[in-house]
Amino acid sequence: MWLMTARRFGSARCPRLGRLSCGAVVAAVLLAGCGTVRVAPATREGAHEPPATLPAKPGVWLSLFDGRTLEGWKPLEEGPFEGHGEVHVENGTIVLERGRMQTGISWTGGFPRDRYEVSLEAKRTQGSDFFCGMTFPVGDSPCTLIVGGWGGSIVGLSNVDDQAAVENQTTGTYNFDNDIWYRIRLRVSDAKIEAWINGEQVIDLGRAGHRFSVWYEQEAARPFGISTWDTGAALREIRVRRLSSSE
Repeated sequence: MWLMTARRFGSARCPRLGRLSCGAVVAAVLLAGCGTVRVAPATREGAHEPPATLPAKPGVWLSLFDGRTLEGWKPLEEGPFEGHGEVHVENGTIVLERGRMQTGISWTGGFPRDRYEVSLEAKRTQGSDFFCGMTFPVGDSPCTLIVGGWGGSIVGLSNVDDQAAVENQTTGTYNFDNDIWYRIRLRVSDAKIEAWINGEQVIDLGRAGHRFSVWYEQEAARPFGISTWDTGAALREIRVRRLSSSE
């Protein structure tokens, strides 16, 4: 894993996954109207282009991958991604080949800032670290869902109150096998950030009173992107929807 500064040993609790003790190292606003949803600009922070408008009814899934091309996706190649593996489409999946450190992609279209849900399927094909580092917006702040990090089993959010996925209240463990597909679902509502793996809830964190951020290695993936660490992966069925008024 990345994380640049060693921190003290600690413990954290994740709903349904039990208590974990480990050595930690630190490395749109959605409109309520029925017709449109306000989304984050597809450019990096500091750009002055206005947000795009994505026409979609609440609850309707929008596919972000056509199964044939990388249309809408940008392979990340600079900075922490200089040692990236090849990114290509094969057999209806986006393949992130194992690289040196990180390999990843960023969505170049509009994306919601708030009140949305993402669903995708991912599998680790090589290596033993995270195979789905999903960077996503939480209002005006970014965050990353780590799936399979720190030796292959850690699940959590990086960062919550400046603490990494291995050392905060979302930290948990999950047994992942290579070459097995896992359905990952992430929901950002007004009140919570929630995540499920194969239907089992692994994160249930209230937003109030917390600060959300990402490590500099994930900045290039903003506002929405997916990366791996010294690991090969495949992705498919990448979708997003905005939440209904009752969610």
